[in-house]
Amino acid sequence: MIGGSVVLGLDDWLGLFAQFLMLSMLAVGGAMATAPDMHRYLVVEHGWLSDAQFTSSIAIAQAAPGPNLLFVAVLGWNVAGIAGTLATMLGILIPSTTLAITATRWGAQRRDSRGVRAFTAGMAPLTLGLLLATGYVLTEPSRHSAGALALVAITVLAVGRFNLSPIWMVALGALVGALGFG
Repeated sequence: MIGGSVVLGLDDWLGLFAQFLMLSMLAVGGAMATAPDMHRYLVVEHGWLSDAQFTSSIAIAQAAPGPNLLFVAVLGWNVAGIAGTLATMLGILIPSTTLAITATRWGAQRRDSRGVRAFTAGMAPLTLGLLLATGYVLTEPSRHSAGALALVAITVLAVGRFNLSPIWMVALGALVGALGFG
């Protein structure tokens, strides 16, 4: 299904676009925080992508230079080519961009108010929970491997404790996989 060999009907197109519109409003930790629901929709519910294709799409996009949001375009491409890319990207960008611009202007005018400070503090645990759920979904293909789980634990420790750049952990993961230990 690489490059969009799935043929979608009008209901599928509208559903794909609407799903990413909805996810855009939940992406308080960035689009990556909504990856578990993207997985549910694209892999589990519709079968447009396999687990491996989903995970590979995210890995390829994250390795490429550019914004973190690129994985949404790659997922759309792998579902339905250029049209899939447009449906997913417009869906994920339109609401969140509009809301972000409006809320930023409003919040900047009221940044010292108790409500704005409380809202900002309350979003931190929500964002963390969504990112942990994303990590859980992305490790699914390799959860049966003790080596892969050890690599995840080492990555979390190295990035959190020693402030090590994640790119070094990506390189270590590539080396471990290339040697057949992952």
